[in-house]
Amino acid sequence: MPESCQSTAAARTSRTQRLLAAVLALPLLATGLLAAAAPAHAATGPTASVTMGDSYISGEAGRWKGNSVTTSGSRAGTDRSWTGSAYDPARVYGATYASGCDRSDVAEVRSAPTLAQTQINLACSGAVTANVYRAANGGQSYKGEAPQADQLAAVARANNVKLITLSIGGNDLGFADVIQTCVKDYLIWYSYCNDDQQAAVDAKMATAMAGVRKSVDEIRAVMTAAGYAAGDYRIVLQSYPSPIPRSSEMRYGESGWSRADTGGCPFWDGDADWARDSLVPQISDALAAVAAAKGVQFMDLRDMLQGREVCARAARQATPSAAPSATTSEWARFVDAGLSASQGTVQESMHPNYYGQLALGRCLTLLGARTTGNWSCRNTAGQDTDGMYLTAK
Repeated sequence: MPESCQSTAAARTSRTQRLLAAVLALPLLATGLLAAAAPAHAATGPTASVTMGDSYISGEAGRWKGNSVTTSGSRAGTDRSWTGSAYDPARVYGATYASGCDRSDVAEVRSAPTLAQTQINLACSGAVTANVYRAANGGQSYKGEAPQADQLAAVARANNVKLITLSIGGNDLGFADVIQTCVKDYLIWYSYCNDDQQAAVDAKMATAMAGVRKSVDEIRAVMTAAGYAAGDYRIVLQSYPSPIPRSSEMRYGESGWSRADTGGCPFWDGDADWARDSLVPQISDALAAVAAAKGVQFMDLRDMLQGREVCARAARQATPSAAPSATTSEWARFVDAGLSASQGTVQESMHPNYYGQLALGRCLTLLGARTTGNWSCRNTAGQDTDGMYLTAK
């Protein structure tokens, strides 16, 4: 072959080899570009357990170790804000007492410290589902704070989030209005509340549950944007416990003033039965359906306070001669709006108190070991919060 032809062939072979090498490198290059485009979550940050939502997970009422009609000093040992000379709720709620978010030092996530290296509470007392969404997707700021999903975005970047627990929907259903109406019907109008309040809840249920579904979607969107894969973290949706017992388990009769003035549970028998055995289960079932539809875990708390509710026959109030105790005291805050002198704030009423928050933390700790499935959390009669246990739903 002439020298010129050999030179041309060699050049062609060299170009072919370079082209082939480039083609073979394309998949690797493309993979590298895709990897660079996909954000990576902060795997090197501390692991984190995060709670989001409303007062039932923010730690509202964590100030109180049981209930007492004693109105001075430490209220028979029940008021954790007592300094010895005055009351300082910030000792329990920190800076969030001023805003009203009331994130207590024993809030559910704080009472489950073994689940992650850091515990982050984004929940705020009074929040509705719109306070969870991202601002860019219709979310609303609340009590001077950005929407919770936007707060989560910053948390997800700085930490390795492993668990997100959500409690939301109760305020969308007007739970506080239901309680206020039932209390007024007992104290003022001497009429039942359950008929009209059931209709009010039914009218709001579809919209409220749509909001809960969107809240889950918003959380997932934030985590995806932060570079998390679906298997990198878990979402748990939880329901609400009943703060009052059914009428057969009330320790005060419905006539007279004992339920209101002493017990702090001003509800007629018929309304108590409706709340305990109809309303709370209805809300729990609706939230369970949302969890199933969205593929997240569900923790049913409807029976968590069984026997420990306000005015429950199996529990008692603290007195100057009988100190509060996790085995004997009520685990929910009574209605501070009867005939007794005011203690604390009304918004603490009907929420799990110090003992109830510890119990919720124990429930969450137990659920941490159950990576799949839906669970109910209950207490063991006569035991402290270590007696909490899970049963499969």
